[in-house]
Amino acid sequence: MSAIPEDFIKKTSDLSDEVTRPFPGSRKVYVQGSRDDIRVPMREITQAPTPASFDVEDNPPVMVYDTSGPFTDPAVSVDLLKGMPDVRTRWIDERDDTELLGGPSSEFGRERQDDPALAHLRFEHIRAPRRAKAGRNVTQMHYARQGIVTPEMEFVAIRENQRLDEMRADPRYAKLLRQHPGQSFGAKLPDRITPEFVRSEVAAGRAIIP
Repeated sequence: MSAIPEDFIKKTSDLSDEVTRPFPGSRKVYVQGSRDDIRVPMREITQAPTPASFDVEDNPPVMVYDTSGPFTDPAVSVDLLKGMPDVRTRWIDERDDTELLGGPSSEFGRERQDDPALAHLRFEHIRAPRRAKAGRNVTQMHYARQGIVTPEMEFVAIRENQRLDEMRADPRYAKLLRQHPGQSFGAKLPDRITPEFVRSEVAAGRAIIP
């Protein structure tokens, strides 16, 4: 038995509250890039203090990846029916190597788009698909091999560093940053990940940015 559209919308609204609730013991933070539209989300996890002989030792928060998008951010209003907010359109437009299509290019996509029975299942805002302009290559590997550092590459570099520069400047993290050099197994990893390093790794085929 299928739900009627009104029931579906009500259930989806209830679901929004469940999936957008912040995670306990942590908060979402953003690291600003070189431009105002590069904001890399991370999760700052609070650590409990460590009991000591006559006192307690405070432990600083730990920074990890946060791939939940706008979800779990109490400052963002999320509606599952409207979809996720756009991030990369400005970056793509600036490269001027793609063009917008009028709609889906596949027969299957067009059939679903024209099927009124599916209207209540669609997002309220669906962005037009894109394709490369004639003779253009729009992959991150192509840009990397042309020597171009894209906003996507800077985003990756900031994410991989996980606020390492700030931690090194904070004495609370002295013990956390103390580590064995380990075995690189031939990898040439720098002390700090830069956008240029990401570009070189993508160009060499050792890293992939979709």
